[in-house]
Amino acid sequence: QVVLVESGGGSVQAGGSLRLSCAGSGFTFSVTCMGWFRQAPGKEREGVAYMAKVGSESYADSVKGRFTISKDNAKNTLYLQMNSLKPEDTAMYYCAVGGHRLATSSYSTWGQGTQVAVSS
Repeated sequence: QVVLVESGGGSVQAGGSLRLSCAGSGFTFSVTCMGWFRQAPGKEREGVAYMAKVGSESYADSVKGRFTISKDNAKNTLYLQMNSLKPEDTAMYYCAVGGHRLATSSYSTWGQGTQVAVSS
């Protein structure tokens, strides 16, 4: 059974930083595509960052240059380093596995989410 547990969310002021973590179990981290997604109130869930099996990354235009996705295969943990946060980054953040790049509908396994709130 695949289980994903996100942590690291919180409240920060604009310009601040947070690092989200996603601890996974029930699958082999090193050969699994993984992504971070977010959903703000009243909006659809959107892809934020993606890491392929071989480690290549892709990002939504809105976060390029500010967010960095990484993973530690030994710890079975996926990370999202978020710098220069903006109020529009406020959302529930989720990690997911097994899908295609930032295509939200292609993912079927999700964590419970961690809330990020950025104040101006």
